[in-house]
Amino acid sequence: MPQFRSALIAAALLLTACTPDPAETPATRTAENCGHRVSVAKPPERAVALNQGSAEILLSLGLADRMAGTATWTDPVLPALAADNAKVPRLAENNPSFEAVLAVEPDFVAASFVSTLGQGGVATREQFEQLGVPTYVSPTDCLKDNEAGGDGVRTETLTMEVVYTEIRQLASLFGVEPRGEQLITELKGRMDRATTHAQDVSLLYWFANAESPYLAGCCGAPGVITTTLGARNVFDDTHAEWPQINWETVAERDPRVIVLGDLTRRSQTAETGEAKIAFLESHPVTQNLEAVKNKRFVLLSGQAMNPSIRTVDGTEQVAQALRKFGLAG
Repeated sequence: MPQFRSALIAAALLLTACTPDPAETPATRTAENCGHRVSVAKPPERAVALNQGSAEILLSLGLADRMAGTATWTDPVLPALAADNAKVPRLAENNPSFEAVLAVEPDFVAASFVSTLGQGGVATREQFEQLGVPTYVSPTDCLKDNEAGGDGVRTETLTMEVVYTEIRQLASLFGVEPRGEQLITELKGRMDRATTHAQDVSLLYWFANAESPYLAGCCGAPGVITTTLGARNVFDDTHAEWPQINWETVAERDPRVIVLGDLTRRSQTAETGEAKIAFLESHPVTQNLEAVKNKRFVLLSGQAMNPSIRTVDGTEQVAQALRKFGLAG
């Protein structure tokens, strides 16, 4: 391992000293990404996706044979991607070490979150790039203030167009532009078909934690779902991505429908949808909520509640539930 890392460093220094600016190479593919200019001299052949969202985009683009590893999984992979995903080594269920990533000799690293490729994460973008490994971070995460504490604060409302930009840029860097456009067309069609008119429906999104719950603010992936369905988030006046809000405040807002993160991880209390429902039905503050009394619960994967291609699945599932509850046409 030390020998490999030293070789990478030496190679990076040699490239810096002896090769022309990549921008001058005709074959170079580039993308402006979160304040970084990402350049690849040729389409990557040993990519590592450090978050499930990034992994599922690459798999959806048919790039399993060019992936050297994945990490940080919160949910089972999409069924349609399971066979391809099984071909790609999983480096860790959570953040792998920097050394573990380098050990698979990556030529490209992608992540869904700034924190994954930042201080306290796997490594910084600069650490990878100093070794000649280009990095890419989902632009959905760069649009918010990640220095504001918690999961960040959004002053700009997220749209699916940002997810489509991510798909388009990754497809371009990997030289599979037609696949990217096909995937975008499919996702747009599904979003159009999921559109409903639920004007008087108020929604609450609960991701995790029973004692001090993480609930969705206005403008992240739940905002995309809510806007598409013509509904209203009871905390649409809150710009934090996932603020922790007490149950007494939830009772004051009294949502008509509660969307629950049905998580497979085990890091917080009340992770599964089943555990969340049991809590809501037994807690003295929440058991009298309209949504609880009428059992209007919608269970979504964690990935569907984060900005990703899974947000489309989330939109479809909430739309279907609202129709089932008789709250949307």
